[in-house]
Amino acid sequence: MAIRKSNKLPQTAALKQILKRCSSFGKKLYEQQGLPDDVPKGHFAVYVGENRSRYIIPISWLDHPEIRSLLQRAEEEFGFKHEMGLTIPCEEIVFRSLTAMIK
Repeated sequence: MAIRKSNKLPQTAALKQILKRCSSFGKKLYEQQGLPDDVPKGHFAVYVGENRSRYIIPISWLDHPEIRSLLQRAEEEFGFKHEMGLTIPCEEIVFRSLTAMIK
């Protein structure tokens, strides 16, 4: 009996690919519009809530299941081929509580 390999990447690898796509898109947008690149290495920016408040969070947080879940929901709900930045589909107060627990 042969062992079949799954075509699916492990969840962490898939999320890293999503971030890579987002960061390369954001970089192109910054270059086109001349926007400042104020996100430190090892971090990424997300927009949260109705007012789209901007948060810069460490990539290391991808190891947290709650962040993974939010990124997957963002991909399902918004996709990543838009000019609005990486938008997280949750209320800002919930996101702040989550980030406070992770820190």
